Amino acid sequence: MALGRTVLGVMVAFAVALAAITVWGTVERASGAPATASAEQGSDTEAAPPAQVSLSPGNGTAGVAPAAPAVVKVAQGRLTDVALVAPDGVAVAGRPTPDGWESTATLAYGTTYTWKGLVVDGAGNPTRLSGSFSTVTPQREIGASINIRDDATVGVAAPVVVQFDGEVADKAAAQRALQVRTSVPTEGSWAWLPDTADGSRAHWRPKEYWKPGTQVDVAANMVGVATGDGAWGSENVTSHFTIGRSQIVKADVNSFQMVVVRDGQTVMTVPASYGLGSDPNRNTTNGVHVVMSKEANKLMTNPEYGYFNVPEKWAVRISNNGEFIHANPQSTSAQGNENVTHGCVNLSLTDAEAYFNTAMFGDPVEVTGSPVPMPRTDIYDWSLTWQEWQSMSALPT
Repeated sequence: MALGRTVLGVMVAFAVALAAITVWGTVERASGAPATASAEQGSDTEAAPPAQVSLSPGNGTAGVAPAAPAVVKVAQGRLTDVALVAPDGVAVAGRPTPDGWESTATLAYGTTYTWKGLVVDGAGNPTRLSGSFSTVTPQREIGASINIRDDATVGVAAPVVVQFDGEVADKAAAQRALQVRTSVPTEGSWAWLPDTADGSRAHWRPKEYWKPGTQVDVAANMVGVATGDGAWGSENVTSHFTIGRSQIVKADVNSFQMVVVRDGQTVMTVPASYGLGSDPNRNTTNGVHVVMSKEANKLMTNPEYGYFNVPEKWAVRISNNGEFIHANPQSTSAQGNENVTHGCVNLSLTDAEAYFNTAMFGDPVEVTGSPVPMPRTDIYDWSLTWQEWQSMSALPT
């Protein structure tokens, strides 16, 4: 009779283990792994409680966001050889958690993923882990780029610009995927400038000019991010760059001079001629401009004033509104005496070349004394107050 009770206990344990299923996933008896009873022969057998498994996303879920981690949890048991596998058999990177396992990699769009592995209950009985889900297939994808290339050195007013190649309807969702990390504490904020024909753009600038020597890492982790209207981010992009020396141009239009201050010391004070004050269309505009690019030889055109492809030397662009710091021998007699230009800052050939050789992207050019404000085009980030800048964030500050 003792032998009969033992056999009966084994049958009960085996039946209970076979019934182990959860709300989101299932576990199946591993082939060739019989249930066991822990009771000694001649005693009553108590079956181990079945392991409880939960899957997130749930089994059979469709349209899953690829950026969210896939998670399996188990209670009253443990996992072995767990894996989340793509159709090509490649396992997704992941890590164990105190009660299970989670993926650490962004998943692919339009892909079905399947769980593999074993669930072992408290009595050592293994059952197969099963379940699957599929990720969303975007109606369209939006790419992104960062304006500052890897390993660049830039000026202390350089803004970070993430340019999207389409309109971002859900700017808050996109902004959550944008990161700026700095080697020294730096207060800053994202702001969404008006969309352009190229798409949406988010700028990040510090509250004050960057501290020289700061190391900056920028990431736009857009894969798996829903940007609204059926669009999803198509790629993750990053950039690492360094803030160079501090070089600030002081450009008081009424002084007829241009002053260059480097790391707190004045290194250049040169005669200059600014935009003709009597013509608002020719004024050099007031506000903090930013060096955008430079060309040793530049052809300049202004149909409104009747000149086309005029060659100029040592041109440093400070806006896309036609404003440069450049050499102009034709205005030599006015430099240091009066403002006669079409909005540019004119210097002598020698002074323009000397400045040109020191200028880099991101250097601030502080134009003061002009009655015409800098237009809100291109890089006008520093012409806004900090409160105005923060108000253009898609997330609370």
